[in-house]
Amino acid sequence: MKESQLFCTKCGKEYRINKDYFRCNYCDEPLEIKEVCSGRIRTELGVYASIFERYADFFPFDRPFPQIELGEGRTPLLSSTPQAEKNDLKKVFLKNETMNPTWSFKDRGTASAMRHAIELGFKKVGTLSSGNMAASVAAYGARANLDVFILVGESTPQEKVNPVSMYGVNVIKVRGDYGEVYSASLKLGKELGIYFMNSDAPFRIEGSKTLAFEISEQTSFDVPDYVIVPTSSGGNLRGIEKGFREFYACGFIDKVPLIVAAQDMGVCPIHLAFISGKDVVSHWDNPKYIDNAISNPNPPSGNRVLEVLRKNGGLTVAVPQEKIIRAQAELASEGIFVQPGSAVSVAAIECLREQGILNSSDCVLSILTGSGLKYTEAFRHHHLKFHDVKLSEIETYIKNILS
Repeated sequence: MKESQLFCTKCGKEYRINKDYFRCNYCDEPLEIKEVCSGRIRTELGVYASIFERYADFFPFDRPFPQIELGEGRTPLLSSTPQAEKNDLKKVFLKNETMNPTWSFKDRGTASAMRHAIELGFKKVGTLSSGNMAASVAAYGARANLDVFILVGESTPQEKVNPVSMYGVNVIKVRGDYGEVYSASLKLGKELGIYFMNSDAPFRIEGSKTLAFEISEQTSFDVPDYVIVPTSSGGNLRGIEKGFREFYACGFIDKVPLIVAAQDMGVCPIHLAFISGKDVVSHWDNPKYIDNAISNPNPPSGNRVLEVLRKNGGLTVAVPQEKIIRAQAELASEGIFVQPGSAVSVAAIECLREQGILNSSDCVLSILTGSGLKYTEAFRHHHLKFHDVKLSEIETYIKNILS
């Protein structure tokens, strides 16, 4: 593994990258790999190169690990004319992360963390997840032929648990507070030799930064003014912000977009801390969320998210659930089916416009984090229509619809 350093995002204490550190031993804040300030994009490798080959200079790996790749990254950047017109904006882009192998953005971070685990010699990996990350770690762990342990909350919908179990991994439903289970997973990892690649694992952050790299290239390095990120635990936002910061340091882009953390109004601890001027995120009691993908009441990366948002002029927004459901339907009308947790980044556009933050000259990009097929329970919020007619009546029925 290339020589590099980890540092605590709060106290700055440094750690060696070839150790299985995840959080600071002193202040219990997440660790991060130092910013890369020089490097190049390996365009000569062609369009079929993996994200780890194309952006190799921005990772501390000595070599690729093709045996664990599943085709992560390289997702479409779509233009949404309906959302631009609705909100009177210059441009609205949608980064469609549902096109990843397990249908969510988690695959980028998982592929990166899995490489780290293999380089350190781990034979067992795991994660604590409400669904998307569980499926991702299960898939990549199976691909790498490792023993996989997935801890899920007792309230996790069975429709999310079943696909995870299909990979032949160990799925364990755990009763208890999320924060306590999170801490227990790290303790168990050290005791039992399991690499728990939870949401704020340093190498998961490294994988997420490739989102920023791709956005930069897909916009011909003319990055949008705002990038809106559905935010629960906060790791993805940290990675995206770091990616833009590294490309800016390398001279590829001339600005770092303003990053917006979008949260469900029913559980928005990062937003509350941000607007209250606090540096520490407090536990959100009695969360009432519309999608458990954005339901973390005690985000592990919350304090770091506050820091990077304030440092770079970012924002937070809490989105009413009725707007989230409406945005999900609006995206479906454009042919894009996402889970409610993804739609929050599009619903946030309307909220920011109403608050007078966005104006008609702005270019906005929303990250779509996960597929709607991963949370079909959301169908109950929509008035879905079905037609039931006899074969002999089809022609007449369709003519009536067309008339």
